[in-house]
Amino acid sequence: MADIPPLKPLHSDTSLSAAQLAKLEQLSTDQLKESLLLGKKECLKAKRDELILDVHHRILVLRNRGIDIDALPREIVEGEMETL
Repeated sequence: MADIPPLKPLHSDTSLSAAQLAKLEQLSTDQLKESLLLGKKECLKAKRDELILDVHHRILVLRNRGIDIDALPREIVEGEMETL
């Protein structure tokens, strides 16, 4: 299997909401990982250069728990993402 390039955050960890992080800390690791799966509304999305487009809070919580976030499946998004 080819090496998957490392994910790159769009936002610094210090810019993330402490309240949102505390809320996500209440969830289990399995719940967080499942919420990022392909096909979910808020799955892990990244640009071709592996820049993470969303889900930064969940990624940080998982990284802090020792999860290899670079191994997580992600949807590669071409072009600009539309915001709702």
